[in-house]
Amino acid sequence: MADLDQVRARNAPMVRMSHDLAADFLAEAGMRYKSSGHCTNRRIFTCTSLDQVRTGTINRIVDLKRESDCPITVTGGTEAGHAPGRFSHGAGYKLDISHNRCIDRYITDHYRQTRTRGDGSPLYRSDAGTVFADESDHWDILFR
Repeated sequence: MADLDQVRARNAPMVRMSHDLAADFLAEAGMRYKSSGHCTNRRIFTCTSLDQVRTGTINRIVDLKRESDCPITVTGGTEAGHAPGRFSHGAGYKLDISHNRCIDRYITDHYRQTRTRGDGSPLYRSDAGTVFADESDHWDILFR
């Protein structure tokens, strides 16, 4: 398996990863992903795919896990069914993670609430520019 630190050192955050490589990095960091459709096909919206996710996105979710020391389960990646756009799930900039008491407390205690999104989701922003949207059943996270 490749070493995430070597990937960080060698490659810019824009390098795209395969689903298997990204899943390996998550597992190495003590995280997992979960798919409601029990699949990883990027073209099926009930799957959870990490195919073509940016290296920078994986680096930052791993950093969040290490900093928070909370369990993190990725429930959404680059699969179909998300809103399109330059900084979208499909473009590899966003991940969804499950709510749990630990990560909810960490995000709300460590990042400032900036505003409320049009759909009513409160937004929190890190100093690094990461935006956390508190959706009803998960966190929608934008890693720029």
